[in-house]
Amino acid sequence: MAKPILGIMYDFDKTLSTTDMQNYSFIPMVGMTPEEFWGATGEFSEKSGCERILSYMYMMIAKAKEKGIKLTREVLRECGKSIKYHPGVSTWFTRINEYGKQKGVKVEHYLVSSGTKEILEGCSIYDCFTNVYGCEFYYENGVPVWPKLAINYTQKTQFFFRIAKGVTDVRDDNAVNEKNRDGLRIPYTNIAYIGDGMTDVACMTLVNKNKGYSIGVYTEDNKEKVAQIRKDQRCKFVVKADYSKDSDMEKVFKLIIDDIATRADLEAKELALANK
Repeated sequence: MAKPILGIMYDFDKTLSTTDMQNYSFIPMVGMTPEEFWGATGEFSEKSGCERILSYMYMMIAKAKEKGIKLTREVLRECGKSIKYHPGVSTWFTRINEYGKQKGVKVEHYLVSSGTKEILEGCSIYDCFTNVYGCEFYYENGVPVWPKLAINYTQKTQFFFRIAKGVTDVRDDNAVNEKNRDGLRIPYTNIAYIGDGMTDVACMTLVNKNKGYSIGVYTEDNKEKVAQIRKDQRCKFVVKADYSKDSDMEKVFKLIIDDIATRADLEAKELALANK
Protein backbone atom coordinates (compact mmCIF):
# COMPACT_ATOMS: atom_id res chain seq x y z
CA MET A 1 0.00 0.00 0.00
CA ALA A 2 1.36 3.44 -0.95
CA LYS A 3 2.56 5.73 1.83
CA PRO A 4 -0.12 8.31 2.73
CA ILE A 5 0.63 11.94 1.83
CA LEU A 6 -0.15 15.06 3.84
CA GLY A 7 -0.36 18.08 1.55
CA ILE A 8 0.07 21.37 3.43
CA MET A 9 -1.06 24.52 1.62
CA TYR A 10 0.38 27.79 2.90
CA ASP A 11 -0.51 31.41 2.47
CA PHE A 12 2.70 33.48 2.66
CA ASP A 13 2.27 37.13 3.64
CA LYS A 14 1.84 37.34 7.44
CA THR A 15 1.39 33.57 7.58
CA LEU A 16 5.03 32.62 7.10
CA SER A 17 6.53 36.11 6.69
CA THR A 18 6.07 38.92 9.18
CA THR A 19 4.45 41.31 6.66
CA ASP A 20 3.67 41.63 2.94
CA MET A 21 6.63 40.48 0.85
CA GLN A 22 6.79 43.73 -1.14
CA ASN A 23 7.25 45.74 2.07
CA TYR A 24 10.77 44.52 2.79
CA SER A 25 12.70 45.69 -0.28
CA PHE A 26 10.56 46.42 -3.32
CA ILE A 27 8.54 49.31 -1.89
CA PRO A 28 11.58 51.08 -0.35
CA MET A 29 13.36 50.57 -3.69
CA VAL A 30 10.71 52.67 -5.45
CA GLY A 31 10.96 55.36 -2.78
CA MET A 32 7.67 54.71 -0.99
CA THR A 33 6.43 53.52 2.36
CA PRO A 34 4.11 50.49 2.51
CA GLU A 35 1.24 52.82 3.45
CA GLU A 36 1.90 54.98 0.38
CA PHE A 37 2.23 52.07 -2.04
CA TRP A 38 -0.80 50.11 -0.86
CA GLY A 39 -2.79 53.35 -0.57
CA ALA A 40 -1.95 54.21 -4.18
CA THR A 41 -2.88 50.68 -5.22
CA GLY A 42 -6.27 50.99 -3.55
CA GLU A 43 -6.91 54.35 -5.17
CA PHE A 44 -6.00 52.99 -8.60
CA SER A 45 -8.31 50.03 -8.11
CA GLU A 46 -11.21 52.28 -7.09
CA LYS A 47 -10.73 54.71 -10.00
CA SER A 48 -10.04 52.13 -12.71
CA GLY A 49 -12.32 49.32 -11.54
CA CYS A 50 -9.31 47.02 -11.85
CA GLU A 51 -9.30 43.92 -9.65
CA ARG A 52 -7.10 44.51 -6.58
CA ILE A 53 -4.45 41.86 -7.25
CA LEU A 54 -4.06 43.06 -10.85
CA SER A 55 -3.92 46.60 -9.47
CA TYR A 56 -0.89 45.94 -7.30
CA MET A 57 0.86 44.19 -10.21
CA TYR A 58 0.21 47.23 -12.38
CA MET A 59 1.46 49.57 -9.67
CA MET A 60 4.69 47.61 -9.28
CA ILE A 61 5.47 48.16 -12.97
CA ALA A 62 4.29 51.79 -12.94
CA LYS A 63 6.25 52.83 -9.86
CA ALA A 64 9.42 51.12 -11.07
CA LYS A 65 9.14 53.01 -14.37
CA GLU A 66 8.66 56.31 -12.52
CA LYS A 67 11.96 55.70 -10.71
CA GLY A 68 13.77 54.54 -13.85
CA ILE A 69 14.24 51.04 -12.43
CA LYS A 70 14.44 48.17 -14.92
CA LEU A 71 12.19 45.67 -13.18
CA THR A 72 13.77 42.38 -14.23
CA ARG A 73 13.06 38.97 -12.74
CA GLU A 74 16.53 39.10 -11.17
CA VAL A 75 15.77 42.44 -9.45
CA LEU A 76 12.57 41.00 -7.98
CA ARG A 77 14.36 37.84 -6.84
CA GLU A 78 16.84 40.00 -4.96
CA CYS A 79 13.89 41.50 -3.07
CA GLY A 80 13.11 38.04 -1.73
CA LYS A 81 16.42 37.81 0.12
CA SER A 82 15.38 40.37 2.75
CA ILE A 83 12.15 38.63 3.79
CA LYS A 84 11.82 37.98 7.52
CA TYR A 85 9.83 35.05 8.90
CA HIS A 86 7.89 34.17 12.01
CA PRO A 87 9.87 32.21 14.62
CA GLY A 88 10.86 28.68 13.61
CA VAL A 89 9.94 28.91 9.92
CA SER A 90 13.49 28.32 8.68
CA THR A 91 13.67 24.87 10.36
CA TRP A 92 9.96 24.00 10.25
CA PHE A 93 9.98 22.06 7.00
CA THR A 94 12.83 19.73 7.97
CA ARG A 95 11.33 19.02 11.39
CA ILE A 96 7.80 18.28 10.20
CA ASN A 97 9.05 16.19 7.26
CA GLU A 98 11.12 14.09 9.66
CA TYR A 99 8.17 13.52 11.99
CA GLY A 100 6.06 12.46 9.02
CA LYS A 101 8.79 10.04 7.96
CA GLN A 102 8.84 8.51 11.44
CA LYS A 103 5.09 7.93 11.22
CA GLY A 104 5.09 6.62 7.65
CA VAL A 105 3.50 9.78 6.21
CA LYS A 106 5.04 11.74 3.35
CA VAL A 107 4.68 15.50 3.92
CA GLU A 108 4.50 17.83 0.91
CA HIS A 109 4.44 21.63 1.15
CA TYR A 110 2.62 23.88 -1.33
CA LEU A 111 2.82 27.66 -1.32
CA VAL A 112 -0.27 29.40 -2.74
CA SER A 113 0.17 33.16 -2.57
CA SER A 114 -1.42 36.28 -4.00
CA GLY A 115 2.03 37.81 -3.67
CA THR A 116 4.75 38.03 -6.33
CA LYS A 117 6.25 34.70 -7.39
CA GLU A 118 9.47 36.32 -8.62
CA ILE A 119 10.06 37.71 -5.12
CA LEU A 120 9.31 34.30 -3.64
CA GLU A 121 11.92 32.74 -5.93
CA GLY A 122 14.57 34.70 -4.06
CA CYS A 123 13.46 33.81 -0.54
CA SER A 124 15.46 31.39 1.59
CA ILE A 125 12.67 28.79 1.95
CA TYR A 126 11.66 28.61 -1.72
CA ASP A 127 13.18 25.15 -2.24
CA CYS A 128 11.26 23.71 0.71
CA PHE A 129 8.05 23.59 -1.34
CA THR A 130 6.90 20.92 -3.76
CA ASN A 131 5.29 23.66 -5.81
CA VAL A 132 5.04 27.44 -5.49
CA TYR A 133 2.10 29.32 -6.99
CA GLY A 134 1.99 33.10 -7.01
CA CYS A 135 1.24 36.12 -9.17
CA GLU A 136 3.75 36.22 -12.00
CA PHE A 137 4.66 38.60 -14.81
CA TYR A 138 5.16 37.90 -18.51
CA TYR A 139 8.42 39.44 -19.73
CA GLU A 140 9.51 40.92 -23.05
CA ASN A 141 13.09 42.12 -23.47
CA GLY A 142 13.66 41.24 -19.83
CA VAL A 143 10.96 43.47 -18.36
CA PRO A 144 7.38 42.72 -17.24
CA VAL A 145 4.68 43.76 -19.70
CA TRP A 146 1.63 41.70 -18.69
CA PRO A 147 0.37 39.46 -15.89
CA LYS A 148 1.28 35.85 -16.65
CA LEU A 149 -0.67 34.56 -13.67
CA ALA A 150 -2.77 36.43 -11.11
CA ILE A 151 -4.16 34.65 -8.05
CA ASN A 152 -6.75 36.48 -6.02
CA TYR A 153 -8.18 35.18 -2.77
CA THR A 154 -10.98 33.06 -4.22
CA GLN A 155 -8.86 31.81 -7.13
CA LYS A 156 -6.63 30.16 -4.55
CA THR A 157 -9.28 27.47 -4.15
CA GLN A 158 -8.43 25.89 -7.52
CA PHE A 159 -5.09 24.78 -6.08
CA PHE A 160 -6.84 22.61 -3.50
CA PHE A 161 -8.09 20.48 -6.40
CA ARG A 162 -4.84 20.70 -8.37
CA ILE A 163 -2.84 19.49 -5.37
CA ALA A 164 -5.30 16.69 -4.60
CA LYS A 165 -5.22 15.48 -8.22
CA GLY A 166 -1.53 16.09 -8.82
CA VAL A 167 -2.26 18.52 -11.66
CA THR A 168 0.55 21.04 -11.19
CA ASP A 169 0.44 22.86 -14.55
CA VAL A 170 -1.81 25.91 -14.13
CA ARG A 171 -2.55 25.85 -17.88
CA ASP A 172 -4.09 22.38 -17.64
CA ASP A 173 -7.78 23.10 -17.21
CA ASN A 174 -8.93 19.72 -18.51
CA ALA A 175 -7.18 17.44 -16.05
CA VAL A 176 -8.14 19.51 -13.02
CA ASN A 177 -11.82 19.30 -13.99
CA GLU A 178 -11.93 15.68 -15.10
CA LYS A 179 -13.27 13.03 -12.74
CA ASN A 180 -10.46 11.03 -11.11
CA ARG A 181 -11.53 7.47 -11.79
CA ASP A 182 -8.35 6.05 -10.26
CA GLY A 183 -8.64 8.10 -7.09
CA LEU A 184 -6.96 11.25 -5.87
CA ARG A 185 -3.20 11.47 -5.45
CA ILE A 186 -3.81 13.20 -2.09
CA PRO A 187 -7.26 12.64 -0.55
CA TYR A 188 -9.11 15.82 0.35
CA THR A 189 -9.06 14.65 3.98
CA ASN A 190 -5.24 14.74 3.89
CA ILE A 191 -4.94 18.40 2.92
CA ALA A 192 -4.24 21.17 5.42
CA TYR A 193 -4.41 24.91 4.84
CA ILE A 194 -2.58 27.54 6.92
CA GLY A 195 -3.61 31.20 6.63
CA ASP A 196 -3.76 34.37 8.69
CA GLY A 197 -7.02 36.15 7.96
CA MET A 198 -10.13 36.95 5.94
CA THR A 199 -8.31 36.55 2.62
CA ASP A 200 -7.91 32.86 3.50
CA VAL A 201 -11.53 32.16 4.36
CA ALA A 202 -12.48 30.75 0.93
CA CYS A 203 -9.71 28.13 1.12
CA MET A 204 -10.41 27.36 4.77
CA THR A 205 -14.11 26.84 4.05
CA LEU A 206 -13.33 24.53 1.12
CA VAL A 207 -10.89 22.48 3.20
CA ASN A 208 -13.40 22.23 6.06
CA LYS A 209 -16.18 21.13 3.73
CA ASN A 210 -13.97 18.31 2.48
CA LYS A 211 -12.93 17.26 6.02
CA GLY A 212 -9.34 18.46 5.80
CA TYR A 213 -7.49 20.60 8.34
CA SER A 214 -7.69 24.41 8.41
CA ILE A 215 -5.39 26.43 10.65
CA GLY A 216 -5.66 30.15 11.38
CA VAL A 217 -2.40 31.73 12.56
CA TYR A 218 -2.29 34.93 14.58
CA THR A 219 0.05 37.55 15.93
CA GLU A 220 -0.88 40.15 18.52
CA ASP A 221 -1.90 42.46 15.65
CA ASN A 222 -4.61 40.19 14.23
CA LYS A 223 -5.48 37.95 17.17
CA GLU A 224 -9.10 39.11 17.45
CA LYS A 225 -9.76 38.75 13.71
CA VAL A 226 -8.44 35.18 13.65
CA ALA A 227 -10.42 34.35 16.79
CA GLN A 228 -13.57 35.54 14.98
CA ILE A 229 -12.78 33.29 12.02
CA ARG A 230 -12.60 30.34 14.44
CA LYS A 231 -15.80 31.46 16.19
CA ASP A 232 -17.53 31.52 12.80
CA GLN A 233 -16.30 27.92 12.28
CA ARG A 234 -14.25 28.83 9.24
CA CYS A 235 -11.09 27.21 10.59
CA LYS A 236 -10.58 24.22 12.88
CA PHE A 237 -7.53 25.43 14.78
CA VAL A 238 -6.20 28.81 15.88
CA VAL A 239 -2.46 28.84 16.55
CA LYS A 240 0.11 31.54 17.28
CA ALA A 241 2.39 32.35 14.33
CA ASP A 242 5.29 30.42 15.85
CA TYR A 243 6.71 27.42 14.00
CA SER A 244 9.46 26.68 16.54
CA LYS A 245 10.25 23.28 18.00
CA ASP A 246 7.57 22.21 20.53
CA SER A 247 5.35 25.17 19.56
CA ASP A 248 1.57 24.79 19.38
CA MET A 249 1.90 24.77 15.58
CA GLU A 250 4.23 21.78 15.72
CA LYS A 251 1.99 20.00 18.21
CA VAL A 252 -1.07 20.50 16.00
CA PHE A 253 0.69 19.13 12.94
CA LYS A 254 2.07 16.15 14.82
CA LEU A 255 -1.53 15.35 15.79
CA ILE A 256 -2.59 15.74 12.15
CA ILE A 257 0.17 13.39 11.00
CA ASP A 258 -0.76 10.91 13.73
CA ASP A 259 -4.39 11.03 12.57
CA ILE A 260 -3.45 10.39 8.94
CA ALA A 261 -1.10 7.56 9.93
CA THR A 262 -3.81 5.92 12.08
CA ARG A 263 -6.42 6.13 9.32
CA ALA A 264 -3.97 4.68 6.79
CA ASP A 265 -3.17 1.81 9.17
CA LEU A 266 -6.85 1.03 9.70
CA GLU A 267 -7.51 1.13 5.95
CA ALA A 268 -4.61 -1.28 5.35
CA LYS A 269 -5.98 -3.69 7.96
CA GLU A 270 -9.49 -3.51 6.49
CA LEU A 271 -8.08 -4.19 3.03
CA ALA A 272 -6.09 -7.15 4.30
CA LEU A 273 -9.20 -8.64 5.93
CA ALA A 274 -11.24 -8.10 2.77
CA ASN A 275 -8.65 -9.96 0.70
CA LYS A 276 -8.53 -13.01 2.98
